[in-house]
Amino acid sequence: MSNPASPGPDPCPCGSGRPYQACCQPAHAGAPAKTPEALMRSRYSAFVLGLPDYLLATWHASTRPASLSLEDSPRWASLQVIDHGQQGNSGQVHFRAIYRTATGWGFLEERSDFVREAGRWFYVSGDTDEGILKPGRNDPCPCGSGKKHKACCLR
Repeated sequence: MSNPASPGPDPCPCGSGRPYQACCQPAHAGAPAKTPEALMRSRYSAFVLGLPDYLLATWHASTRPASLSLEDSPRWASLQVIDHGQQGNSGQVHFRAIYRTATGWGFLEERSDFVREAGRWFYVSGDTDEGILKPGRNDPCPCGSGKKHKACCLR
């Protein structure tokens, strides 16, 4: 795995509020994720940053595709972790990832399963739902900025 370029002190794409260098970059550089949630966050960041090799390397061999192209990947905007947990070498994460479309906003919601082998967590599979978001002018902006939609991405 190559060492990805650092986006500097910018916040991590995973939405943790921590700088990328202190959050997902160590995992992208080869350090094992400590929890299923940390692995899921680093995988989301890898989708945002266009790191298909990392995604394949953290995908369990029993379900991993032979190749992965991110060319048709949406423009990911924000991540919400709804629930997470682990028991022994099994873990689950329920999340919602928001993305921009040409005409608005969409979401991918997934309940993901993870397994730990030889001290490393791997993504196994997930049950997904997708849909369209229609935020109102006074709703929080789906991009995760914390601003109202009318004062952020609606402009």
